[in-house]
Amino acid sequence: MNWLRGWIMRLPKSSLRRSVVLLFSILTFLLGRAAAQTTNIPARIIRSRALTILTLYICALLSALPSSAQSNAITLPRNLGELVLESETVVQGWVTSVTLEPYTQLRNLVTVVVAIRVEDTLKGSATNSYVFRQAVIDRKDLREKLGYRTGQHLLMILYKTSQFGLTSPAGMEQGRFRIESGSNGKLTATNGFGNAGLFHGLDSQLRAKALSLPPEVQAMVARQGAGPVALEQLKLLIRTITEANATK
Repeated sequence: MNWLRGWIMRLPKSSLRRSVVLLFSILTFLLGRAAAQTTNIPARIIRSRALTILTLYICALLSALPSSAQSNAITLPRNLGELVLESETVVQGWVTSVTLEPYTQLRNLVTVVVAIRVEDTLKGSATNSYVFRQAVIDRKDLREKLGYRTGQHLLMILYKTSQFGLTSPAGMEQGRFRIESGSNGKLTATNGFGNAGLFHGLDSQLRAKALSLPPEVQAMVARQGAGPVALEQLKLLIRTITEANATK
């Protein structure tokens, strides 16, 4: 049942993940120990059965959360620097296909497979196209395919793909940006949180690393509140953060 441990570790770093890990450890230890003492069934078999029960419990818990739970409720706020630091791949491009596929290692889990025609790679090694697979837990997210649509123009900040082939935007909706034309005709980027908190505390982090930025990018970082930001300035900032992290 190693897939379950891996799946738990892909949960955002939140109280939910810690609770799941704690419950996982307690159940498998206690049930395995009790079985070894009171029955002739090997403890490893009991532990396997306990993991199956725990899987059902986790799925029931997550499916009972509000419809936006997977993308919002269990996600800790992160600024842009933290999102980029946690990511392995950052790409800009157009969504060319979105399909629902069952996850072979867990019968009742469905995944969304998204293919992107890459325009620009800001971090990682993606070239002309990039395909990723994201798990779907919530029923509404399943119907809406996590909000992905063919033809979308996106900037994606993505976690490293796990050994089970799964990934997601860093900070969930915080790492997925819609690209649209602004009132001045220039492209803007807005994440699923409306960019709220995107630059919170980032200014001091950049000063600590002695990073110099153009005045317009400094003004963007210093802004308060939510709202679209200029795509080119955001990309320049992401590249600057990526390069600084690579050389430390």
